[in-house]
Amino acid sequence: MKLEVKNLEKKFKNFTAVNNLNFCIDEGKTLGVLGPNGCGKTTTIGMLLGLIKPSSGKILINEENFENLNREKILSKFNFASPYVELPKKLTVQENLEIYGRLYGVKNLTKRIQEISDDLNLGVFLKKKTGELSSGQKNRVSLAKSLINNPKILFLDEPTASLDPDIGDFVRKYLEDYKSKNKISILLASHNMKEVERLCDNVIMMKEGKIVDRGTCQSLIDKHGRNNLEDTFLKLARNKNELE
Repeated sequence: MKLEVKNLEKKFKNFTAVNNLNFCIDEGKTLGVLGPNGCGKTTTIGMLLGLIKPSSGKILINEENFENLNREKILSKFNFASPYVELPKKLTVQENLEIYGRLYGVKNLTKRIQEISDDLNLGVFLKKKTGELSSGQKNRVSLAKSLINNPKILFLDEPTASLDPDIGDFVRKYLEDYKSKNKISILLASHNMKEVERLCDNVIMMKEGKIVDRGTCQSLIDKHGRNNLEDTFLKLARNKNELE
């Protein structure tokens, strides 16, 4: 499923949070979104998920305007994971997955929960209340929730935050394999530059609601004369006009 954004903008009274965004994520590709806190990443994801109404611009799904499509049908093919959006704490992991699976109309839900639990090694704490889990365990549950419906478009916000290096590497490898097998489109917002270099086909760099540069990781590194993507990102974050 292809996702395209044209001239997307969001204003809150006199403040422009997102200013004239244009980008495309082709089927089976991953787009990284980089930028300092407050650059508009979260607002952009909110608009793409249909949670925030754009002030202007278009969101296209397979070249059709999102507003003209069956909203329920399209959103059933999306999903989202973020360590900053907690699942109900008093429910067990299994109960959370069951509820979200029903919301998405997942068929053979018991089988799907078992599959995703085996894939992400959730079995040892499936029966535990989500609020009792470590931050790393919660992250894995959030990722499981985001994949419960086998989405065609997946939005990931810091998917490996709070994970130890071994589990973080496991999750990144899992996402690589999952994308290759299922041909899904992914938007990844992350401050882990090595993760972005590993997972993303292309990157956009945002600042103050605008895209200030774009390209492959290596092309951006070469363009700005840095040794790696982290140094390129720091150039963006610390210097007001260098990337403009």
